[in-house]
Amino acid sequence: MFEYQLHTIRQAEMLRRAEGERLARDARAARRAARRAALRHAPEGRVNSPEGRSGGGRIRFTRAA
Repeated sequence: MFEYQLHTIRQAEMLRRAEGERLARDARAARRAARRAALRHAPEGRVNSPEGRSGGGRIRFTRAA
């Protein structure tokens, strides 16, 4: 009987963990879709905005001495 209780507890924990991971994955997908939609509807001419940069905000060249 004790093994069966441990099994059900373990199974319930695994189901909770899987649901949490699904929820996190769905949240990431929703954020990604919202970000893509915002970029798609961004006004033109904002070439130097941080959202439109392809380098991800990193500086390409080092400073001159």
